[in-house]
Amino acid sequence: MPSALREVGASFLKLGCISFGGPVAHLGYLRDEYVSRRRWLDERTYAELVALSQFLPGPASSQLVFALGMRRAGLAGAMLASLCFTLPSAILMILFAYGVARFGDLRDAGWVHGLKLAAVAVVAHAVWGMGRNLCPDRPRLTLAIAAAVGVLLVPGPEGQIGVILVGALGGWWLYRGDAPAPAAAPAPMGLARQHGWAAGTLIAFGLLLCLLPVAAVTTGNKAVAVFDSFYRAGSLVFGGGHVVLPLLRAEVVPPGWIDDDAFLAGYGAAQALPGPLFTFAGYLGVMIDGGADAWLGGIRALLAILLPAWMLIGGALPYWELLRSRSWTEAALRGANAAVVGVLLAALYRPVWTGGVTSARDVAAVLGAFVLLAMWRVPPWVVVVLAAAAGQWVL
Repeated sequence: MPSALREVGASFLKLGCISFGGPVAHLGYLRDEYVSRRRWLDERTYAELVALSQFLPGPASSQLVFALGMRRAGLAGAMLASLCFTLPSAILMILFAYGVARFGDLRDAGWVHGLKLAAVAVVAHAVWGMGRNLCPDRPRLTLAIAAAVGVLLVPGPEGQIGVILVGALGGWWLYRGDAPAPAAAPAPMGLARQHGWAAGTLIAFGLLLCLLPVAAVTTGNKAVAVFDSFYRAGSLVFGGGHVVLPLLRAEVVPPGWIDDDAFLAGYGAAQALPGPLFTFAGYLGVMIDGGADAWLGGIRALLAILLPAWMLIGGALPYWELLRSRSWTEAALRGANAAVVGVLLAALYRPVWTGGVTSARDVAAVLGAFVLLAMWRVPPWVVVVLAAAAGQWVL
């Protein structure tokens, strides 16, 4: 295996094991690993990929993982990064569906509370670092604060996409006369030249979205119907994570494939696991199929819900690499990147802070974790372990 692929596999497998806290926290873990530590890309390029992932349907953090792997080692790197980041959580969810791991009610577990506090510190560290680099002047700082206010006033994917669009327009207006074309190095594997492959991927995405419902009806095959349901859920959800919950429930509960109690039990377990929340689909696939070989149904459901995200980001990225080389795009991206900082700032408050910090002791724990990350440069996985232990035995 080439060294680049080994590096991609090892680093994303590690993150798949320690990235607690949901999609917003994942952005902090990914930034710390690939911008601060490994320097695979700079702050601006990272923010651009975050913005692109926010625009596309599907789980933003999983799409960002795919894009990072693709930039580093081509399509093989993208698939390996996605597999390694998803695998730990997927295995645990499938085992939970078999009843091998009985977590019980995790909402009041001390170590889960500690993981939430670690997520607060990780996101705060990401906002601080990105803000210093992407908002160096008064106009961009103003755009970031306005974006945070906008997202807090209009929660959900509509607010996020809206403020990034407004930020891009503001950046173009403010910097259109003095923004040179970006001098970033071309993406690895010649992404900017793979337009034919990218167009075919986007066409295949649309064809599957249209043809799978027809195939489900005409064949009457339950496996095809399940694949169609999970593929549509992954194709039509903006914001990812918790936003997919009502879509999935509407697909699997009314047909009688799974009852509400089993659905909510799996969703509760998913909250305490690292990696993407979309691995909840693996649990549902096992529960729907049943039997000793039900793990195959879990893998099918996982593939169905993640495939649209991979196809969209893989098809869009080569065009994005070409588009971002234009000078007017650079001006717009200055504003869009500032808006991304604002989106993360708003997410730091809600849901990360409001969902984790409940007492003065929690505030102290978050400050301590932030100091370890920002000043002592302790690796995030160490902070996660320390926070979980503190939540279980100290807080």
